Amino acid sequence: MPRRTALTAALVLGLGAGALAPPALAATPDVRVTDSQATGPDAAALEKALLGLPDQHATAALVRVGGRGSWRGSAGVHDLRSNRKALEGALFRAGSTTKVVTSAIVLQLAAEGSIDLDGTVQRYLPGLLTDAFDPITVRQLLTFTSGLQPGASLGPENAEGYENRFKTLTPEEVVAASVAKGPYRGPDEGPGRKQRYANIDYTVLGMLIEKVTRDSYRHQAQVRIFRPADMRHTSFPSGPDPRIHGPHNRGYQKLTDGTVVDATLWNMSDRWAAGDMISTTADLEKLLFALFGGKLVPQPLLDKEMFTVADVQGAVMSAGLQRYDAGGGLILWLKTGSRPGYSSIVAATRNLSRTLVYSVNALDAKAEGMNPVGERIVRAAFLPPTPED
Repeated sequence: MPRRTALTAALVLGLGAGALAPPALAATPDVRVTDSQATGPDAAALEKALLGLPDQHATAALVRVGGRGSWRGSAGVHDLRSNRKALEGALFRAGSTTKVVTSAIVLQLAAEGSIDLDGTVQRYLPGLLTDAFDPITVRQLLTFTSGLQPGASLGPENAEGYENRFKTLTPEEVVAASVAKGPYRGPDEGPGRKQRYANIDYTVLGMLIEKVTRDSYRHQAQVRIFRPADMRHTSFPSGPDPRIHGPHNRGYQKLTDGTVVDATLWNMSDRWAAGDMISTTADLEKLLFALFGGKLVPQPLLDKEMFTVADVQGAVMSAGLQRYDAGGGLILWLKTGSRPGYSSIVAATRNLSRTLVYSVNALDAKAEGMNPVGERIVRAAFLPPTPED
């Protein structure tokens, strides 16, 4: 399988106001490059990856490539009504990149002796699970091998989820619905036997963090991750608040009937510790450097848990990260995130020689496949040019 195709397939894991006309193709492609170093990444390939926005796949893109050399660029529009240029330092919904933060908090607590990674949910959160469940360890939650079924949902984001976007579904309700289904059943099922990427594991981890610290998850993220990493523009919504407070580009979602709707205002409280974070590309870049550099989690624990894939057949996820072998000795550690109107990624080599953070205002952020704009950016940032390029 060609490297570009394999990379796209691998990254699919972990991807998510009135009707508007679909975005027209950009009459004059406009890519703004705010930083480019000759010794850094392939600037021409990155600029080409952003050409033509808005298009049928996305309305805007913000990109930061770092490590040995750097490149920063943006393209597209702030909104489809005015067609003003996209804000370069805009806030956006970071989706499941939140899981990196949640995992780091749990590992900090483990390093402090407040949590035993081999300790069970039944021990730390008594009464949460019924007797139908075998013991589930904290490590199994971290590595998506708990065997918990998905919890409650307000519906697909491209269908009834849009109509329900201002409704509230609490984490407790999400978990209760999962528990009511019981564990996955079958000869190859059970905690630690199969890796299934899902939000439910990290919703339970959010509950665990609050129980152990006797504090809110939101505050723990601030004091343990955001402040040490100098992430000054990263936050969580206040409960069911559907707004993004601060400068941001509008997000849009294409519905099943082809209608394009404004998805910027959306109550994300049900995603919580699994995907509720709001951030910027600059802040997520800081997260990469602080985390990979051992500033947030002690290095031995970091290597053992976050940079070691779960010991389960077919697993590709560790504690909050995905490992991808791009060939030629290139190993990437990454996490994607998606919310209606917004698709993001944090990715890097282990030694931070190359890092990538992007936010793409995708019309299909929760689609099963990777957004073509995001695919082009990843290829340009990490892979050498192919003949057709």
